[in-house]
Amino acid sequence: MAPRGKRMFRCCCRKRKKTALAALTKSASVSSSYRALRAVGWTSVAVGVTALGLYVGRELRLRYKFKRRTPSDFFSHAGEDFNAEFGMGV
Repeated sequence: MAPRGKRMFRCCCRKRKKTALAALTKSASVSSSYRALRAVGWTSVAVGVTALGLYVGRELRLRYKFKRRTPSDFFSHAGEDFNAEFGMGV
């Protein structure tokens, strides 16, 4: 049998392993930046959906309150608990 490094038939697996290892280390750096960008993207989507939900909820609440107003809401000081002399300098 020939010594370990000098065999007649070379195995092509070693070359594939080296290229696969190089590709793996290269893709590891790419995947870490990809993961960071993906996390930032999903976070911005979540913040956007939250802001949209708050805005839509506020609009729905204002419409609900507007539909249930009373005739006394049309006066300027309706529902105010102050006396007539408030702010008169007495």
